[in-house]
Amino acid sequence: MIVVDELRKHFKVHRRPPGLRAALRSVFHRRYEVVKAVDGVSFTIERGERVGFLGPNGAGKTTTLKVLSGLLHPSAGRVEVDGHVPGARAAAFLRQITLVMGQKQQLMWDLPPAETYAMNRAIFEVPRDQFDRTMKDLDALLDLGPLSTKPTRQLSLGERMKCELAAALLHTPTTLFLDEPTIGLDVAMQLGIREFIREYNQRHDATVLLTSHYMDDVVALCPRVIVIDGGTIIHDGDLRALVKAIRPDKLVSFRPLAAIDLADLERLGRVVQHDPARVALEVPEDHLRDVVSHLLSAMTIADLGIEDPPLEDVMRKLFKDKRAAAADAPADAADAADDDDEARRDDDEGAA
Repeated sequence: MIVVDELRKHFKVHRRPPGLRAALRSVFHRRYEVVKAVDGVSFTIERGERVGFLGPNGAGKTTTLKVLSGLLHPSAGRVEVDGHVPGARAAAFLRQITLVMGQKQQLMWDLPPAETYAMNRAIFEVPRDQFDRTMKDLDALLDLGPLSTKPTRQLSLGERMKCELAAALLHTPTTLFLDEPTIGLDVAMQLGIREFIREYNQRHDATVLLTSHYMDDVVALCPRVIVIDGGTIIHDGDLRALVKAIRPDKLVSFRPLAAIDLADLERLGRVVQHDPARVALEVPEDHLRDVVSHLLSAMTIADLGIEDPPLEDVMRKLFKDKRAAAADAPADAADAADDDDEARRDDDEGAA
Protein backbone atom coordinates (compact mmCIF):
# COMPACT_ATOMS: atom_id res chain seq x y z
CA MET A 1 0.00 0.00 0.00
CA ILE A 2 2.85 2.40 0.88
CA VAL A 3 6.35 2.18 -0.58
CA VAL A 4 9.12 4.53 0.54
CA ASP A 5 12.56 3.95 -0.99
CA GLU A 6 15.57 6.07 0.02
CA LEU A 7 13.38 9.12 0.71
CA ARG A 8 15.27 12.35 1.27
CA LYS A 9 13.87 15.77 2.05
CA HIS A 10 16.39 18.56 2.56
CA PHE A 11 15.57 22.20 3.28
CA LYS A 12 17.76 25.26 2.69
CA VAL A 13 17.29 27.40 5.79
CA HIS A 14 18.36 31.03 6.28
CA ARG A 15 20.36 31.55 9.47
CA ARG A 16 21.43 34.86 10.99
CA PRO A 17 22.40 36.10 14.46
CA PRO A 18 20.07 38.48 16.32
CA GLY A 19 20.38 42.24 16.11
CA LEU A 20 19.66 45.11 13.74
CA ARG A 21 23.07 45.03 12.06
CA ALA A 22 22.71 41.33 11.23
CA ALA A 23 19.17 41.94 9.95
CA LEU A 24 20.36 44.70 7.58
CA ARG A 25 23.30 42.60 6.43
CA SER A 26 20.98 39.70 5.62
CA VAL A 27 19.06 41.91 3.18
CA PHE A 28 22.10 41.94 0.87
CA HIS A 29 23.90 38.75 1.80
CA ARG A 30 22.12 35.72 3.24
CA ARG A 31 23.79 32.68 4.68
CA TYR A 32 22.04 29.37 4.30
CA GLU A 33 22.53 25.92 5.66
CA VAL A 34 21.03 22.61 4.53
CA VAL A 35 18.78 20.86 7.05
CA LYS A 36 18.33 17.14 6.39
CA ALA A 37 14.81 16.59 7.72
CA VAL A 38 14.61 13.10 6.17
CA ASP A 39 17.75 11.39 4.97
CA GLY A 40 17.50 8.00 3.29
CA VAL A 41 14.30 6.55 4.79
CA SER A 42 12.94 3.28 3.36
CA PHE A 43 9.96 1.14 4.42
CA THR A 44 6.85 -0.59 3.06
CA ILE A 45 3.40 -0.91 4.63
CA GLU A 46 0.78 -3.45 3.57
CA ARG A 47 -2.92 -2.72 3.16
CA GLY A 48 -4.81 -2.75 6.45
CA GLU A 49 -1.72 -2.40 8.68
CA ARG A 50 -1.67 -0.05 11.68
CA VAL A 51 1.87 1.24 12.05
CA GLY A 52 3.27 3.61 14.64
CA PHE A 53 5.76 6.18 13.36
CA LEU A 54 7.81 7.28 16.37
CA GLY A 55 10.67 9.62 17.10
CA PRO A 56 11.67 12.70 19.09
CA ASN A 57 10.69 16.22 18.07
CA GLY A 58 12.43 17.19 14.84
CA ALA A 59 13.12 13.59 13.84
CA GLY A 60 11.33 13.91 10.46
CA LYS A 61 7.97 12.28 11.19
CA THR A 62 5.68 15.11 10.06
CA THR A 63 7.88 15.82 7.04
CA THR A 64 7.54 12.20 5.95
CA LEU A 65 3.75 12.31 6.36
CA LYS A 66 3.57 15.51 4.31
CA VAL A 67 5.58 13.89 1.51
CA LEU A 68 3.32 10.81 1.61
CA SER A 69 0.21 12.99 1.38
CA GLY A 70 1.61 15.09 -1.49
CA LEU A 71 2.05 18.35 0.43
CA LEU A 72 5.84 18.27 -0.03
CA HIS A 73 7.95 17.03 -2.91
CA PRO A 74 10.90 14.80 -1.98
CA SER A 75 14.45 15.95 -2.65
CA ALA A 76 15.31 12.41 -3.75
CA GLY A 77 13.98 8.87 -3.55
CA ARG A 78 10.80 7.07 -4.58
CA VAL A 79 7.43 7.29 -2.82
CA GLU A 80 4.21 5.48 -3.81
CA VAL A 81 0.84 5.23 -2.09
CA ASP A 82 -1.45 2.57 -3.58
CA GLY A 83 0.33 2.89 -6.91
CA HIS A 84 0.16 6.71 -7.01
CA VAL A 85 2.99 9.23 -6.81
CA PRO A 86 1.79 11.59 -4.04
CA GLY A 87 3.46 14.69 -5.48
CA ALA A 88 1.32 14.45 -8.63
CA ARG A 89 -1.79 14.93 -6.43
CA ALA A 90 -4.04 13.03 -8.84
CA ALA A 91 -7.75 13.17 -8.03
CA ALA A 92 -7.89 9.38 -7.59
CA PHE A 93 -5.03 9.57 -5.08
CA LEU A 94 -6.61 12.39 -3.06
CA ARG A 95 -9.87 10.44 -2.77
CA GLN A 96 -8.02 7.54 -1.15
CA ILE A 97 -6.02 9.36 1.55
CA THR A 98 -6.48 11.75 4.42
CA LEU A 99 -4.05 13.62 6.66
CA VAL A 100 -5.18 14.57 10.16
CA MET A 101 -2.89 16.87 12.13
CA GLY A 102 -3.80 17.37 15.77
CA GLN A 103 -2.23 20.83 15.87
CA LYS A 104 -3.98 22.18 12.76
CA GLN A 105 -7.65 22.37 11.87
CA GLN A 106 -9.72 22.36 8.72
CA LEU A 107 -13.02 23.35 10.34
CA MET A 108 -14.21 26.89 9.70
CA TRP A 109 -13.88 28.73 13.01
CA ASP A 110 -17.12 30.73 13.10
CA LEU A 111 -19.32 28.15 11.34
CA PRO A 112 -20.61 24.81 12.58
CA PRO A 113 -18.78 21.65 11.40
CA ALA A 114 -21.81 20.77 9.26
CA GLU A 115 -20.78 23.57 6.89
CA THR A 116 -17.32 22.04 6.49
CA TYR A 117 -18.93 18.64 5.89
CA ALA A 118 -21.07 20.09 3.09
CA MET A 119 -18.03 21.78 1.53
CA ASN A 120 -15.97 18.57 1.66
CA ARG A 121 -18.83 16.61 0.09
CA ALA A 122 -18.78 19.02 -2.85
CA ILE A 123 -14.98 18.99 -3.15
CA PHE A 124 -14.77 15.20 -3.21
CA GLU A 125 -17.98 14.85 -5.26
CA VAL A 126 -19.47 12.40 -2.78
CA PRO A 127 -23.01 11.35 -3.84
CA ARG A 128 -25.73 12.52 -1.44
CA ASP A 129 -26.87 9.02 -0.46
CA GLN A 130 -23.29 7.90 0.22
CA PHE A 131 -22.68 11.09 2.21
CA ASP A 132 -25.75 10.45 4.37
CA ARG A 133 -24.71 6.84 5.04
CA THR A 134 -21.16 7.88 5.93
CA MET A 135 -22.36 10.62 8.25
CA LYS A 136 -24.64 8.14 9.98
CA ASP A 137 -21.74 5.70 10.48
CA LEU A 138 -19.40 8.44 11.72
CA ASP A 139 -22.05 9.72 14.10
CA ALA A 140 -22.42 6.22 15.53
CA LEU A 141 -18.66 5.72 15.88
CA LEU A 142 -17.79 9.17 17.21
CA ASP A 143 -21.01 10.06 19.05
CA LEU A 144 -21.18 13.45 17.36
CA GLY A 145 -24.75 14.21 18.44
CA PRO A 146 -25.46 17.96 18.26
CA LEU A 147 -21.78 18.90 17.89
CA SER A 148 -21.99 19.34 14.12
CA THR A 149 -24.52 22.19 14.48
CA LYS A 150 -22.58 24.23 17.07
CA PRO A 151 -20.07 26.88 15.90
CA THR A 152 -16.56 25.42 15.93
CA ARG A 153 -15.28 28.13 18.31
CA GLN A 154 -17.75 26.89 20.95
CA LEU A 155 -16.46 23.32 20.89
CA SER A 156 -13.99 21.97 23.40
CA LEU A 157 -10.69 20.58 22.13
CA GLY A 158 -11.92 16.98 22.35
CA GLU A 159 -15.21 17.79 20.63
CA ARG A 160 -13.38 19.66 17.88
CA MET A 161 -11.01 16.71 17.37
CA LYS A 162 -13.96 14.36 16.87
CA CYS A 163 -15.45 16.72 14.31
CA GLU A 164 -12.05 17.04 12.61
CA LEU A 165 -11.88 13.27 12.21
CA ALA A 166 -15.40 13.18 10.76
CA ALA A 167 -14.51 15.92 8.24
CA ALA A 168 -11.35 14.05 7.21
CA LEU A 169 -13.16 10.74 6.66
CA LEU A 170 -16.30 11.84 4.79
CA HIS A 171 -14.89 10.58 1.50
CA THR A 172 -14.11 7.18 3.12
CA PRO A 173 -10.34 7.13 2.51
CA THR A 174 -8.44 3.85 2.64
CA THR A 175 -5.15 5.37 3.84
CA LEU A 176 -4.98 7.44 7.03
CA PHE A 177 -1.99 9.58 7.95
CA LEU A 178 -2.57 10.63 11.56
CA ASP A 179 -0.19 13.17 13.12
CA GLU A 180 -0.78 13.51 16.87
CA PRO A 181 -4.57 12.92 16.65
CA THR A 182 -5.00 12.82 20.46
CA ILE A 183 -2.77 15.75 21.41
CA GLY A 184 -4.22 17.79 24.29
CA LEU A 185 -7.17 15.45 24.87
CA ASP A 186 -8.20 14.07 28.24
CA VAL A 187 -7.83 10.37 29.01
CA ALA A 188 -11.45 9.48 28.24
CA MET A 189 -11.36 11.30 24.90
CA GLN A 190 -8.03 9.67 23.98
CA LEU A 191 -9.59 6.27 24.60
CA GLY A 192 -12.58 7.15 22.42
CA ILE A 193 -10.38 8.30 19.53
CA ARG A 194 -8.29 5.11 19.75
CA GLU A 195 -11.39 2.93 19.64
CA PHE A 196 -12.68 4.88 16.66
CA ILE A 197 -9.41 4.49 14.71
CA ARG A 198 -9.34 0.74 15.39
CA GLU A 199 -12.99 0.34 14.37
CA TYR A 200 -12.50 2.36 11.17
CA ASN A 201 -9.40 0.33 10.29
CA GLN A 202 -11.25 -2.97 10.70
CA ARG A 203 -14.43 -1.85 8.97
CA HIS A 204 -12.75 -0.39 5.86
CA ASP A 205 -9.48 -2.40 5.81
CA ALA A 206 -7.79 1.00 6.00
CA THR A 207 -4.04 1.49 6.28
CA VAL A 208 -3.04 3.66 9.24
CA LEU A 209 0.28 5.43 9.77
CA LEU A 210 0.19 7.09 13.19
CA THR A 211 2.57 9.49 14.91
CA SER A 212 2.04 10.24 18.59
CA HIS A 213 4.00 11.24 21.67
CA TYR A 214 1.39 9.43 23.78
CA MET A 215 2.82 5.93 23.99
CA ASP A 216 -0.55 4.55 25.11
CA ASP A 217 -1.86 5.37 21.61
CA VAL A 218 0.91 3.30 20.05
CA VAL A 219 0.58 0.35 22.42
CA ALA A 220 -3.20 0.22 21.92
CA LEU A 221 -3.21 0.57 18.12
CA CYS A 222 0.08 -0.40 16.49
CA PRO A 223 1.53 -3.93 16.46
CA ARG A 224 4.40 -2.61 14.32
CA VAL A 225 6.49 0.52 14.88
CA ILE A 226 8.92 2.47 12.73
CA VAL A 227 11.32 4.57 14.80
CA ILE A 228 13.07 7.54 13.18
CA ASP A 229 15.74 9.78 14.67
CA GLY A 230 17.78 12.46 12.93
CA GLY A 231 15.99 11.76 9.66
CA THR A 232 16.98 8.07 9.52
CA ILE A 233 15.22 4.87 10.61
CA ILE A 234 16.72 3.13 13.63
CA HIS A 235 14.06 0.43 14.06
CA ASP A 236 11.32 -1.11 11.93
CA GLY A 237 9.49 -4.13 13.25
CA ASP A 238 7.25 -5.68 15.88
CA LEU A 239 6.61 -3.51 18.92
CA ARG A 240 6.96 -6.38 21.39
CA ALA A 241 10.26 -7.42 19.79
CA LEU A 242 11.56 -3.87 20.24
CA VAL A 243 10.57 -3.82 23.91
CA LYS A 244 12.20 -7.20 24.50
CA ALA A 245 15.41 -6.21 22.71
CA ILE A 246 15.84 -2.88 24.52
CA ARG A 247 14.37 -3.69 27.94
CA PRO A 248 14.19 -7.49 28.40
CA ASP A 249 13.29 -7.18 32.09
CA LYS A 250 9.75 -7.50 33.42
CA LEU A 251 8.15 -5.10 35.88
CA VAL A 252 6.70 -6.90 38.92
CA SER A 253 4.54 -4.74 41.17
CA PHE A 254 2.41 -5.50 44.21
CA ARG A 255 0.78 -3.94 47.28
CA PRO A 256 2.49 -4.96 50.53
CA LEU A 257 0.23 -5.99 53.40
CA ALA A 258 3.09 -6.04 55.92
CA ALA A 259 6.49 -4.40 56.34
CA ILE A 260 9.04 -5.62 53.78
CA ASP A 261 12.80 -5.46 54.20
CA LEU A 262 14.41 -3.42 51.38
CA ALA A 263 17.51 -5.61 51.41
CA ASP A 264 15.34 -8.67 50.77
CA LEU A 265 13.75 -6.93 47.80
CA GLU A 266 17.11 -5.94 46.34
CA ARG A 267 18.14 -9.60 46.27
CA LEU A 268 15.17 -10.29 43.99
CA GLY A 269 15.69 -7.48 41.46
CA ARG A 270 16.19 -3.75 40.98
CA VAL A 271 13.78 -1.79 43.17
CA VAL A 272 12.15 1.03 41.18
CA GLN A 273 9.41 1.87 43.71
CA HIS A 274 9.17 1.18 47.43
CA ASP A 275 6.50 2.75 49.57
CA PRO A 276 3.62 1.51 51.76
CA ALA A 277 1.16 1.70 48.85
CA ARG A 278 3.15 0.00 46.08
CA VAL A 279 6.37 -1.87 45.45
CA ALA A 280 7.83 -2.42 41.99
CA LEU A 281 10.81 -4.48 40.89
CA GLU A 282 12.63 -4.91 37.60
CA VAL A 283 13.31 -8.61 37.20
CA PRO A 284 15.15 -10.53 34.44
CA GLU A 285 12.64 -12.56 32.47
CA ASP A 286 14.44 -15.85 33.12
CA HIS A 287 14.20 -15.24 36.91
CA LEU A 288 10.55 -14.19 36.82
CA ARG A 289 9.07 -17.52 37.92
CA ASP A 290 11.38 -17.83 40.92
CA VAL A 291 10.80 -14.22 42.02
CA VAL A 292 7.01 -14.51 41.83
CA SER A 293 7.11 -17.81 43.70
CA HIS A 294 9.21 -16.26 46.46
CA LEU A 295 6.92 -13.23 46.76
CA LEU A 296 3.81 -15.37 47.07
CA SER A 297 5.30 -17.83 49.56
CA ALA A 298 7.54 -15.64 51.74
CA MET A 299 5.76 -12.27 51.80
CA THR A 300 2.29 -10.99 52.59
CA ILE A 301 1.22 -9.15 49.43
CA ALA A 302 -1.82 -8.39 47.27
CA ASP A 303 -2.57 -7.13 43.75
CA LEU A 304 0.44 -8.77 42.12
CA GLY A 305 0.98 -7.56 38.55
CA ILE A 306 3.51 -8.42 35.81
CA GLU A 307 4.01 -6.19 32.77
CA ASP A 308 6.54 -4.97 30.26
CA PRO A 309 8.50 -1.80 31.06
CA PRO A 310 6.71 1.40 29.97
CA LEU A 311 7.21 2.15 26.28
CA GLU A 312 8.42 5.64 27.23
CA ASP A 313 11.39 4.06 29.04
CA VAL A 314 12.09 1.78 26.08
CA MET A 315 12.14 4.72 23.64
CA ARG A 316 14.29 6.81 25.96
CA LYS A 317 16.89 4.03 26.19
CA LEU A 318 16.76 3.41 22.43
CA PHE A 319 17.53 7.07 21.64
CA LYS A 320 20.18 7.22 24.38
CA ASP A 321 21.96 4.13 23.02
CA LYS A 322 21.79 5.50 19.47
CA ARG A 323 23.34 8.81 20.45
CA ALA A 324 26.02 7.08 22.54
CA ALA A 325 26.91 4.91 19.54
CA ALA A 326 27.07 8.00 17.33
CA ALA A 327 29.36 9.73 19.83
CA ASP A 328 31.68 6.71 19.92
CA ALA A 329 31.79 6.36 16.14
CA PRO A 330 34.28 9.22 15.46
CA ALA A 331 36.66 7.85 18.09
CA ASP A 332 36.40 4.34 16.60
CA ALA A 333 37.02 5.75 13.12
CA ALA A 334 40.09 7.63 14.36
CA ASP A 335 41.44 4.49 16.06
CA ALA A 336 40.90 2.50 12.86
CA ALA A 337 42.76 5.17 10.86
CA ASP A 338 45.68 5.07 13.34
CA ASP A 339 45.81 1.27 13.05
CA ASP A 340 45.90 1.53 9.24
CA ASP A 341 48.73 4.07 9.39
CA GLU A 342 50.70 1.88 11.78
CA ALA A 343 50.18 -1.19 9.58
CA ARG A 344 51.28 0.82 6.55
CA ARG A 345 54.48 1.94 8.33
CA ASP A 346 55.23 -1.66 9.32
CA ASP A 347 54.82 -2.76 5.70
CA ASP A 348 57.13 0.02 4.54
CA GLU A 349 59.78 -0.93 7.10
CA GLY A 350 59.51 -4.59 6.10
CA ALA A 351 59.91 -3.70 2.45
CA ALA A 352 62.94 -1.57 3.27
